[in-house]
Amino acid sequence: MKKLARFGIVGTIGFLVDGSLLWLLLEATPLGPFLARAIAIAVALVATWYLNRSFTFGASRRSIAVEGFRYGSVGITSAMVNYLIYSGLLLSLPILQPLAALVIASIAAMAFSFFGYSRFVFRR
Repeated sequence: MKKLARFGIVGTIGFLVDGSLLWLLLEATPLGPFLARAIAIAVALVATWYLNRSFTFGASRRSIAVEGFRYGSVGITSAMVNYLIYSGLLLSLPILQPLAALVIASIAAMAFSFFGYSRFVFRR
């Protein structure tokens, strides 16, 4: 339960990084909501890897390269699920704001991420 709570804290930070950067890119650049979200997801993925490694799960016994590859594999798969839900919501509900779609998509991808990180990446 302690790991799940820490994962939630890290996820919240990752969500804030993702959402803040998405908002910033939408406001300050000509990027649209799809490219801006792809950039925001990538930055949030790096931030959460560092935080999950140091705060939630601890370093695995694998080399940092293998751990990073595994984390990236789970994270990219989760991000794809997240991005597809986000895009599907924006395309099917044009009145939906990008940040609202971000919230819904992030919640949907959270369970997959926790299972993948705890069982595949940081399992001792």
